[in-house]
Amino acid sequence: MNEKIITTEINAALKSGDKVKVSVFRMLLSDVKNLRIEKRVKELDEKDTLTAMKKMVKRYKDSIEQFKQAGRDDLVEKETGELDVLLAYMPKEMSEDEIKRIVDEAIDEVGAKTMADMGSVMKIIQERTSGRADGKIVSQMVKDKLI
Repeated sequence: MNEKIITTEINAALKSGDKVKVSVFRMLLSDVKNLRIEKRVKELDEKDTLTAMKKMVKRYKDSIEQFKQAGRDDLVEKETGELDVLLAYMPKEMSEDEIKRIVDEAIDEVGAKTMADMGSVMKIIQERTSGRADGKIVSQMVKDKLI
């Protein structure tokens, strides 16, 4: 996904009257443009756009959790609807078995034995999962294997 596709999605949502989708994609476009300016490039690649999308997903999840704690069910519902729109455009998450296989391969490849080797293992895993695995889950799997 890139800025042109995001703009196309905004226009389509405007024509169909989907206010939630318009709102989500406008925020995403803003985040993508800010990232592009920060990186000082004319256009972001797919990986950078995915990074911006993942940050938005995280913000939505954090907001939903805070609204639940505050008892604001109306805002939980609103944020959940917006999160669902964004998740529909995210790449499919890897299964737990796929992640375990990649973790095992990375540990074997590095020859990791202790937590001191975690950084090099995580680097390999991140390259191979390319944003399709939750970092917390991956990190916990690596810790479990290295302890």
